[in-house]
Amino acid sequence: MDGAELAFAGIFRQAELIRAGEVSSSELADLYIERIERLDPDLNAFRSVWAERALAEAGQADRRRAAGEQGPLLGVPVALKDEFADLEGDVTTIGTDAFERPARVDAEVVRLLRGAGAVLIGKTNLPELAIYGFTESKTFGATRNPWDPARNPGGSSGGSAAAVAAGMIGAASGSDGAGSIRIPAAQCGLFGLKPQRGRVPLGSVEHPHTEHWRGMTSHGCLTRSVLDTALWLDVTATAAAKPPRAFVEIARSRPAALRIAVSTRPPRLIAPAIVSDAVVAAVDDAADLLRAVGHRVSRRDPDYGLVGNNVSARYVGGIRDDIRSAAHPERLEARTRGFARLAAAMGGERAIARAVAAEQADARRIHAIFDECDVLVTPTVGTPPVEVGRWEGAGTLRTLLGMSRRLPFTAVWNHLGNPAASVPFGRTTSGLPLSIQLVGRPDDEATLLSVAAQIEAERPWAERKPPLSAGLGAQA
Repeated sequence: MDGAELAFAGIFRQAELIRAGEVSSSELADLYIERIERLDPDLNAFRSVWAERALAEAGQADRRRAAGEQGPLLGVPVALKDEFADLEGDVTTIGTDAFERPARVDAEVVRLLRGAGAVLIGKTNLPELAIYGFTESKTFGATRNPWDPARNPGGSSGGSAAAVAAGMIGAASGSDGAGSIRIPAAQCGLFGLKPQRGRVPLGSVEHPHTEHWRGMTSHGCLTRSVLDTALWLDVTATAAAKPPRAFVEIARSRPAALRIAVSTRPPRLIAPAIVSDAVVAAVDDAADLLRAVGHRVSRRDPDYGLVGNNVSARYVGGIRDDIRSAAHPERLEARTRGFARLAAAMGGERAIARAVAAEQADARRIHAIFDECDVLVTPTVGTPPVEVGRWEGAGTLRTLLGMSRRLPFTAVWNHLGNPAASVPFGRTTSGLPLSIQLVGRPDDEATLLSVAAQIEAERPWAERKPPLSAGLGAQA
């Protein structure tokens, strides 16, 4: 296996190779550090890279393996989104310079990854306070999409997505408060699962974050394959939140014939949505594929009602909470600070509390679709990736309106808590990734993983590598 093939092998295969002694952790760490040094100046995916520390951890992992120790991720390098991934002694910046106190303890997800033997190679970029569906910030600059450097990788987990897509790491953590795993996965040709709310711990004993964005946020990862995500979930899901079978075992099982609903009608957020012809065609193609492999597929729209009002209030209120938690709110971008004023204009705490309280009624109405289907298929995003700088200099409301038009499909499932996954499916005529979103019943990641793995087997995507994976302008 050559270096490029190894870099794109994914964490599941890399763990197998290390256990078999076919590659060492040190070799993997060296490979990724070299690729980051060569490719990241063009992508700006990483906020920080801990080369010396990672090589030391990799050497230790090799010695542990030689001594007979095993672990699901022993010696496998991973990256961390710079949010909910506190490292003792490191400042978790959340895409801004408004925080300055180093963490006193590791986040729970970091502790779990370390316990599984993972080697931590660095932290990835995100927009300020993880607000936006694009990854650009005043503090850390713009992250670029490996499929087209003139375009954004999506957000807020855009640094993680760009890093995995370009083969600078096999998997990276992500968080999803309104689509922040699924959107960059869709824009970068990756698999991205938002787990059920509460499945993976947020924060640490110092900063629990259990109700981040008023309960909308989930923790997960971005990977090249379904098995990679399943392995990550097996490692990071809390014991009390795991299903009877391992997620990897679930992902390897073929789903029974299912009832699948397909909808391209977006919920209304705060502006009418744009859904491109290419996106609709990808969903239609996916419906044909699912029908061909034995599922019962029908066209059916959820009864979204006016859920967008509650989604928007909860989202804006959560951002207001984060602004208030900043050590130096005066250092935040003017557009970010504008969310506090927008929250007040929308009705303040009373409106936010009403939106949270409305979740149960919204769930009863929207979840009625699962009386007649097992999985809902929608677009993940309304359009292919936008150009870098699309909303540069725009104010709070203009940016929010622009995002709501192009990214209307994901945030509803944060409001309700359901698991939902972005699955690569085709590409535009210019080669940009397209995707579909699979939405499951509450607590049913199992069905999503098995269906996504079935799609992956029928329409493999992981072997495709973006142009920037071999250097600026070079086709890999």
